[in-house]
Parts: sequence; structure tokens; C-alpha cells
Amino acid sequence: MDRSRRRTLHALAAVALALGPAGIGWAQGPAYPSKPIRLVVPFPPGAGTDTVARFVAQRLGDVMKATIVIDNKVGAGGAIGAADVAKADADGYTLLFVAGPFTTVAAASKSAAYDPVRQFAPVAPIAVSPLVFVVNPDVPAKTMREFIALARREPGKLNYGSAGPGSINHLALELMNARAGTVVVHIPYKGIAPATQDLLSGQIQAMTGTVSATLPYIAEKKVRALAVTGARRAPLLPDVPSWQEEGVPDANVINYWGIVAPAGTPPAVIAKLNAEVGHVLALPEVKERLAREGAEIIAGPPERLGAIVQTDLEGWKKLIVEAKLSLE
Repeated sequence: MDRSRRRTLHALAAVALALGPAGIGWAQGPAYPSKPIRLVVPFPPGAGTDTVARFVAQRLGDVMKATIVIDNKVGAGGAIGAADVAKADADGYTLLFVAGPFTTVAAASKSAAYDPVRQFAPVAPIAVSPLVFVVNPDVPAKTMREFIALARREPGKLNYGSAGPGSINHLALELMNARAGTVVVHIPYKGIAPATQDLLSGQIQAMTGTVSATLPYIAEKKVRALAVTGARRAPLLPDVPSWQEEGVPDANVINYWGIVAPAGTPPAVIAKLNAEVGHVLALPEVKERLAREGAEIIAGPPERLGAIVQTDLEGWKKLIVEAKLSLE
């Protein structure tokens, strides 16, 4: 054996000793993924976020040549599913599909049982979308400015519905109250569906909802759209102004979608998942599907989703303190 070959073997032996049994096992183990991936969706089957999650998961499974199983773990505004994933093995085989309530519920609830920043590793951002502020047609306000003027003249007379305390629908309207100087009363529901029904029947006067879910009612004139909650107008509602345009300053509310994993998930696994989600988001049928949701694709590195989660969480915590909201 020549001297060069002996040096190479000694170097490989040193690397093996440095890695140890765990390092060797990871290097020699089966390629990821080697078994089904569980994607927890903390919302009911058929809900807007669930349908998007299933669509993305199917395409992701196709490009990865993997089986992705949707697990709907419902309850507490999404907190039950999030807490379940926070405690799961950090091996890339349990993931969480997140949306706006991932941060609103954590900000609003002392008993959420999970920390969106400390207990999770961001994997991939998917899309963002504003909400749309709508009123029952009997409300004597044709514009957002008129609604605000009405609410200021008669504080406490108007009310709004939400999917429950700490939901994005709830905090969005409390942000409006804080920024516009209004007192519109919160009526919590167990989900956005019953709130929507009471809005249609006139039991409540106002609500925020996703663009895609609300659009049919707007088209049928069953509700009146006064504004969207993003910084600019939504492509599906080009004639509806933003809150910023209508005198509600510093009130940019977005709903976001993304995928996270338990903290400690191997960086190589996160990098692979992120790259594959990027491939999915570039597919024409995925672009078209998310556009129908009124969503803007935000493919990018994990850090982009991490920044959204961090900023959203801090913003809602600040609002809750400033507005002295009691949510539990």
C-alpha cells in the first residue's frame, strides 16, 4: 500500500471517529423520505386552509415521490394541532401546515401550549392574502369611511363576528377599533361558518373573511365589501380599497400559509423540503389555484416564513397590550 493511499484511509477513519455512530447512521441511512410524511392541518376538513393544504400536499407528494398523509387535528383555534407537532419527533416525518391563527392564537392565549418561534423550525413559505371587511347590506354605510363615522357616532351599537377569541378575524377587527377609534362589539363564534350565517341573516353587522370564501356572497350582493385589510388592493377585488386608503392607518392584516417542522429537524431535511415546495409553487396549476384564493405566492427560503411568523406574533402581542384586550 503506497503512502498516499494510507494517508487517505487514515483521513477517512478520522472523519468516521469524529462523526460517531449517529453521524455514520445519518450518512448511511435511507434517503429522506423513506416513509409517509404526516402533515397536520389544525383546521376542519373542507375549511379553506384545509383545501389549500391538501392541494399543496398532493403536488408535493408527486414531486417528492412520497406519501403525504393529511391529519386534521382540530380545536382551540388551531392550538391543538400546533401543540401536537411541537412535541413530535424532529425527523421530518411530522410537519404542520400553518396559517394566520398560528400566531394570533399564540399571541392571545396564555394556554396555547406552544411557542411559534421557539418550538418550530420554518420550512417553507407558501402564500399570503389579505382579509376582506364586509357588512350586512342593511348597514347604512356604503364605504369604510362611512362605517367608521357611524361607529364613532354610535359606539357599542354595531357588532362584528369572528371564528372565536384570538382568531385572526377577532384581532383584525380589534386592530381596526384601535386604529380608527371605534367601539364595534365582538361576538365570538365556534368557527367562521356560523358567524357568516349570522352576518347574512343580519344578526351581526360586520366581519372579516378570506377573499375566496367571501367573494360569492359579495357577487350575489348578500354582503357589501368595504375594504381589504392588506396594504394594497386585492387582485380579485380591484374596486375595493384597502384599509390604508380608507383612513385606517397602520393596520395591515394578512393571512399567510406555510409549512413548519418541530424545532431541531435536521437542516438537510428542511433544505430538501424547502426546495421541493419551491418546485411545487412554480407549477402552473398551483399558481392558478392560489390565484383563485386571492393569494400571492411567496416562495423563498425558510427564513422568509420565520420572519413573517416573528413579525406577526410581535405585532399581535403589542396590540393586545395596547388595547388592553382580555381574551381568556
